[in-house]
Amino acid sequence: MGPPAICVLMKHLFLCLGLLAGCTAARAQTTPAALNLDFERIDHQTNRPTGWRAQLNGTNGAYEMVADSVVRQQGKYSLRIRSVDKKPDSKEFGVAILRIPANFRGKTIRLTGFMKTENIQGSYAGLWLRVDGDEGTLDFDNMSKLNVQGTTDWKRYTIELALDASAQSVWLGGLTSGTGTMWIDDLALTVDGKPLAKAPFKEIKRYKAAQDTAFRRGSGIALDNLSPTQIDNLAVLGRVWGFVKYYHPAVARGDYNWDAELLRVLPKVLSSATPQARNEVLSAWLTSLGPVPACATCRQTSSLPIRLQPDLDWLTDEKQLGPALSQQLEYLRRNRNQVPHYYVSDAPYSGNPVFHHEQAYASPTTPDAGLRLLALYRYWNMIAYFYPYRYAIGEDWQKVLPAFIPQFAAARTDEQYRLTALGLITRIHDSHANIFGTDKVMSAYYGLYYAPAQVRFAEGQAVVTGYYHDQLGPATGLQKGDVVLQIDGVPVPDLVKARLPLTPASNEPTQLRNIAQNLLRGRTDQVKLLVRRDGRDLPLTVARVPAAQLNLALNNGTPDPKAPAWHVLPGNIGLLTMGTLHKDQLPTIMQAAKATKGLVIDVRNYPAEFLVSYALPQYLMPKKTAFGQFSGPQLNYPGVFLTAPPLTIPASKGAPYAGKVVVLVNELTQSLAEFTAMALRAVPGATVVGSTTAGADGNVSTIVLPGNISSWISGLGVYYPDGRETQRVGIVPDVVVQPTIEGIRAGRDEVLERAVQLIETP
Repeated sequence: MGPPAICVLMKHLFLCLGLLAGCTAARAQTTPAALNLDFERIDHQTNRPTGWRAQLNGTNGAYEMVADSVVRQQGKYSLRIRSVDKKPDSKEFGVAILRIPANFRGKTIRLTGFMKTENIQGSYAGLWLRVDGDEGTLDFDNMSKLNVQGTTDWKRYTIELALDASAQSVWLGGLTSGTGTMWIDDLALTVDGKPLAKAPFKEIKRYKAAQDTAFRRGSGIALDNLSPTQIDNLAVLGRVWGFVKYYHPAVARGDYNWDAELLRVLPKVLSSATPQARNEVLSAWLTSLGPVPACATCRQTSSLPIRLQPDLDWLTDEKQLGPALSQQLEYLRRNRNQVPHYYVSDAPYSGNPVFHHEQAYASPTTPDAGLRLLALYRYWNMIAYFYPYRYAIGEDWQKVLPAFIPQFAAARTDEQYRLTALGLITRIHDSHANIFGTDKVMSAYYGLYYAPAQVRFAEGQAVVTGYYHDQLGPATGLQKGDVVLQIDGVPVPDLVKARLPLTPASNEPTQLRNIAQNLLRGRTDQVKLLVRRDGRDLPLTVARVPAAQLNLALNNGTPDPKAPAWHVLPGNIGLLTMGTLHKDQLPTIMQAAKATKGLVIDVRNYPAEFLVSYALPQYLMPKKTAFGQFSGPQLNYPGVFLTAPPLTIPASKGAPYAGKVVVLVNELTQSLAEFTAMALRAVPGATVVGSTTAGADGNVSTIVLPGNISSWISGLGVYYPDGRETQRVGIVPDVVVQPTIEGIRAGRDEVLERAVQLIETP
């Protein structure tokens, strides 16, 4: 087990890129001309270099990727990535992507190329290179350490990685998550110092599953007017299908396209008139996969540090499954797969699950009934076997499956299907979970227009707390501290009640956080509000504008990403803001902090760097201290999560900081921010002030569903050293301070004020 992913960009981008993998290419496609590394071949319909893909992450597209015939290092064209409506503090990115099969042998692979930048701010620009094997990423570099920012002229850069014998594919390109423009040109790949085309040939492993493409365009299955017997049949099928997917050695080897196998057997199960007939169909289907050899290494787990056991009591329910099928499934449990799995692996260094070879079925936008049912089965089983907090969902996950079968069957429109999927995602109560990416259907559902005023909940009310635009915000007539009572004639409590079942989050404060961010969003360019100000109710008509005109990054908690991370407040109290703090600043800042009588660390934002979560506490610790522990999935026993040894922070190399330490948190404190707050809480005498955090810690794992729906889950369990929960619970403050409407109206930061008071009090 290792620490969470190195940075947000890696976490968001390089798990998602695995979904873009296509079929194995022929050797001829690795020649320089075929790879189009000089960008001279252009698709004039898209104005992009032929063979290159783009991942432009953001609502309505935060970046553009095109061929540039004006700014170039050589030839006629370069490749340009430019931010379009990217906000400085948002977690979006623009990436140029090329994938090639690793059908060559060697010890190292090197990417060289030229890059030019113009006004890159808020992050960096770089080339990137990644080597993948069956079990995930083998080696990777994205030039983050070089931190290329601002305006730079053409310069040659080099990335070299180890080329493991198990490599299956190589990915490369250019990326930025900042604002500004970058160009790349004249790329070259070499293996052991020789041109790629001269590298020794290596045959790539081909899986039978990848060659079965029978249902890529649809299943042709209808699920109309399902009877109770059919729903029961489909619920049993979903459980058996998922169990066999993750336990059967033949499926793990990639011998079967398990989506296709489901769609082949589904009509037989659907038409079974009795449970006995259904069980006979499933038993014959299981037998057709071939014999399962006895497993000599499938030991019981009673001696291991188990945090979570699989929920497999249903395997022995002979009344439901019949004796023959029950015995087959129980035998499979005892003799389960023990080798690398075609459909799932654990991420390098962190250990959270990475799901492979899950077809997105992107066209049409709304899959047919068979594929919609596949979406339910896929998600339900991923949660059943690879969600570390399945026990904390709050209801019996077994009962969720039959409850959603008729809902997915009836979801025949784009919007109905996505809302049904969102309702399922909401049921796991995870602030990491949602429908992500540039999903046009969901964007249209919520609306493309935003009021330029920020709303958050305080004292149970929807309150205006700021503006997304310095001019457009005040022009609405809304003032800080205004309480929004009605939106287009609908009372806010009614809107909240309707949206809660479709708002994924670990706890209610975070649900309200997410609802508030979309509360004034809509499909029209105006919204009618009723607000309360100074005891009077005022009707207002507020103009809404597209997202590109606003700084929606305010919702992340750090208003200005360029603001200094270090301030000294009146009274000689230091203030550190994690959202803008970088590791290389720490020595200077902590030297200056020695003269202060107290240190306030603001984690009401997302930390700028992961490494700071470990580096900052080291200045504060008098001795080595444990602050948390992980639980991770066991791929050779799906559903089991084992607890890893405690995570520790070493003692300060010099004298630890001597003043008081106060840590600020609220519902914006999520994931890495919560991990950081856990580490800081371990500092002797540290006090956590504010309100309950988002309750979603640990690396995210990406789930893709038919219709090209992209979602996440928390992929690792995160706990205090004594085993106490963080998921759903969050980081509970020692001193609870909630913003008040009066304080918001007066422009006060009441949480910070309380922190200062604690430091100044003897």
